[in-house]
Amino acid sequence: MKKNIAIAAVVAFLFTGCATTSSDMPHYINSEKSGTSRAVTLGLDYQDFRKASMDAVQSMLRSGALNKPGGGRYVLAISTFINDTTQRIDMDQLTKSIRIALLQSGKVVVTTAVRAGGAEDKMSYEARKLRKSDEFNQRTVAKKGQMIAPDFSLSGKIIQRNATLSNGETKVDYYIQLTLTDIKTGLAYWEGETVISKAGSGKTVNW
Repeated sequence: MKKNIAIAAVVAFLFTGCATTSSDMPHYINSEKSGTSRAVTLGLDYQDFRKASMDAVQSMLRSGALNKPGGGRYVLAISTFINDTTQRIDMDQLTKSIRIALLQSGKVVVTTAVRAGGAEDKMSYEARKLRKSDEFNQRTVAKKGQMIAPDFSLSGKIIQRNATLSNGETKVDYYIQLTLTDIKTGLAYWEGETVISKAGSGKTVNW
């Protein structure tokens, strides 16, 4: 009899422990999360960046802001992206996902010669220093006036807001905001916001 009670106690403990561990796991609390409702972390990860970039690109394409009269592609420059969260985020990861999706849409090309804070690829300028070098065939060196100025700039910001739910979980909302600006006029032709909400035990916070 005592043996059966001991076994039952162990089983109950194991089930209780598993339930507690499961409830501590981070999870998405917005239903539009594609593929899964289980989050790896309360912080932002690759899947979050992918969702934000896909939402942004689809919204831009639907708005018609990137439909160039007469056809062809607009030239896009990457402007400032602000990280207003408690995490160390590689903002290039977000912008790269958006750039890839926009390039694949056939609506824009991205200049790496012009960017807020300096050229992303400095080789465009370094190669032009070869114009006076006798070691290079000058017919193969880039001439003046060949670079293309951007039509639009893309800027953004990530905002984080934390709250404590009634069940003791930590709720974290991330607002990923993007703005497409016409460089000639300074007017915003498109703006979008993707909200990613997660909840979980404060023990799982990785910042």
